[in-house]
Amino acid sequence: MDGPSTRASLAAELGLNRSTIKALVDGLAESGVVAERVPAQRSGAGRPSLLVLPQPHAAVVMAIDIRVEQVAMAMVGLGGDILGRDSWNLHHRSRDPGEVITHVADSAKLLADELDVQAVGVGVSVPGVVRRADGLVHEAPNLHWTDVALGERLSSVLKVPVQVGNDAELGALAEHVRGAARGSSDMVYISADVGIGGGVISSGQPLRGTGGYVGELGHMVVRPGGRRCYCGCQGCWETEVGEAALCRALALPEDAPRGTVVAELRSLAGSPDSVAHRLGEFTEWLSMGLVTVVNMLGPELVVLGDLFTALPETLVDQLRRTVQKRSLVSRAVGGTKIVSSPLGRDAKLIGAAELAFEPVLGDI
Repeated sequence: MDGPSTRASLAAELGLNRSTIKALVDGLAESGVVAERVPAQRSGAGRPSLLVLPQPHAAVVMAIDIRVEQVAMAMVGLGGDILGRDSWNLHHRSRDPGEVITHVADSAKLLADELDVQAVGVGVSVPGVVRRADGLVHEAPNLHWTDVALGERLSSVLKVPVQVGNDAELGALAEHVRGAARGSSDMVYISADVGIGGGVISSGQPLRGTGGYVGELGHMVVRPGGRRCYCGCQGCWETEVGEAALCRALALPEDAPRGTVVAELRSLAGSPDSVAHRLGEFTEWLSMGLVTVVNMLGPELVVLGDLFTALPETLVDQLRRTVQKRSLVSRAVGGTKIVSSPLGRDAKLIGAAELAFEPVLGDI
């Protein structure tokens, strides 16, 4: 359920008649999953239509976003309300899967006790190749993880069902359900962190491929003979537009703190000439990859997430124009829209929560 709605709007959106909607809402209200309230702001004369609102504490899940440098977690109630959160930094030693799992378990108990809630499911976002069937992380190179049975190990510790997904795929899910891509049936989410990942929504459904392995857009080769990538190739897209590449373009050390990188990008916001001068080559490689993505997948919308949300708007405008000019598909559909994510760093956390809710909502 996507926020407060009237019975009439639910009937229209779901294509059901009013009597069916009444029976459904009455049943959900009786079980405590939803409630009906008079809207705080009224418009027009007459009796206002009641709003049907999800009740956050009717079902609570735990969302976990494992990044290369940080882990974030949150307790999320029905309807997407974040009830409480925690996060901690990762260092080389603390990236060991066992260390991460132990810290997650300890923090989960503290957060649940503090909020006096009990999670009925867990969703986990991981920057790597994930087998959705059982949550096996086949490979997460930036974490130095290989064949980690994360789903099984977390489930045995937390004692609840655990769903694990690729971080960019979950970012796409979050944008589709609660972000910039609501109402968009074909979109691509491009995530920029240490590496580059992609999540795809096609005809309203996540595109997952065989075994759930899809979206490694960062490993398209765009510059043959370029920098060596950890995947074993040379000139991958993420070697040209990932965080290290952005640092080089800004004349910062490749290991510069994220806050420094963001601050430097924001300092360029009011100066198009500075953007062109300092980020010219970076913009060219980013544009090249986006043109390829649009030509291959034909989305109506591309959402730029994570570190890319700090890119100056003048640069994003240039990306739109370049994709429109160079992409046959973009021209055919009247121009692929390119926007920055409104969810920011919370996108993958929200996506992990949505993943955890999928089996829970099926039982309500």
